[in-house]
Amino acid sequence: MPRSSTGTATTAEPGGRRDGATGTPGKPYRGRFAPSPTGPLHFGSLLAAAGSWLDARAAGGEWLLRIEDIDPPREPAGAAEEILRTLESAGLWWDGPVLRQSTRGAAYEAALEKLSREGWAYPCTCSRKQIEAENTRRGLAGARLYPGTCRRRSGRPPAGTSFALRLRTTSARIRFIDRLQGEFGQFLERETGDFIVRRRERYFAYQLAVTVDDAAQGITDVVRGIDLLDSTPRQLWLQRLLGFAEPRYLHLPVVAFPDGQKLSKQSGAEAVNPAAAGALAWDVLECLGQHPPAELRRAPAAELWSWGVSHWNPQQLHGVRSIPPP
Repeated sequence: MPRSSTGTATTAEPGGRRDGATGTPGKPYRGRFAPSPTGPLHFGSLLAAAGSWLDARAAGGEWLLRIEDIDPPREPAGAAEEILRTLESAGLWWDGPVLRQSTRGAAYEAALEKLSREGWAYPCTCSRKQIEAENTRRGLAGARLYPGTCRRRSGRPPAGTSFALRLRTTSARIRFIDRLQGEFGQFLERETGDFIVRRRERYFAYQLAVTVDDAAQGITDVVRGIDLLDSTPRQLWLQRLLGFAEPRYLHLPVVAFPDGQKLSKQSGAEAVNPAAAGALAWDVLECLGQHPPAELRRAPAAELWSWGVSHWNPQQLHGVRSIPPP
């Protein structure tokens, strides 16, 4: 029976149910929602949570909850607990214990040790200003591409020097088939450059942590916003270097204003009102293109979610990249 609790997640074998798509057949579906506790849930993040929840429940699978608390300076006290309360009030229950990335340092260090030992991760002392100056010198003013300065250096930086760890990329194209967006790929070496896996402040980078935890939790299907589509090739690259199975991906449209600005904490998005769970469920289903019948307009959240699970069809969003706020 679904339940919510706190604690440490157990490790599961990677793999997943495939619904006719390519991949490893015969494994149960495991999805997840992984918010960063930088503030309360707004409608855009609730939409992503509900989309992943509906996909998991419609497949008869599990839906896990992970708190990505690896950036302490940006995490106000109590934000993680508020997210849990909001999900509970909205009727989006999760399975098993909550995984908190702040407890996962040893797993991330082990991954970095493997990448460093095999020559894929290397120290980088470049500042953002130095990277910008080098790109300008190369005629790429404004580009965020890492120019590879420290890749060509041998040995470790002098004692007392702060540095990040970057991951080497290659000229190969990293591609995958998104369940909603279709084929997507990147040539990482020329489109992102070598990317950071541990920050100068010694905080673990998102790309590393999410990859390690998706494998540790046996995640078979990642359903999240299209704003993270560009991150997927980097995560696939890490999965291949670390020997992890590759989950399927489905990137949902994001909630955005008419001017194209994404609804976010930075754009002043307000926290959702968990007391209005039924109205929230209706708005979420409408925005996800599911269109529940009019007679359910004022139904309780549980009834709306039940209808949503029975009728879930993410292909209703085919070709849609953004959704206006309700």
